[in-house]
Amino acid sequence: MEEKEIGKITHYYGHLSVGIIELSDALKVGETIHIKGHSSDFTQGVDSMQIEHKDVPEAKAGDVIGIKVAQKVHPNDKVYKVIA
Repeated sequence: MEEKEIGKITHYYGHLSVGIIELSDALKVGETIHIKGHSSDFTQGVDSMQIEHKDVPEAKAGDVIGIKVAQKVHPNDKVYKVIA
């Protein structure tokens, strides 16, 4: 599987299990991401994402999005898009 770096985690809200991602490339709902950092390393699908608390189907480079994450993430964890 090929992967492309598309952003990094800037914040994590533990009580919501939401990671905030600053994107350097586009991402759409339905795609698969891989989050990797010092103590994080997991792959998950993007079921939904939000910009400013509004659901959006896709986001572009420069956007800051929030997504539900399967595990705890940390600031500066890298986010990769999995290309099948």
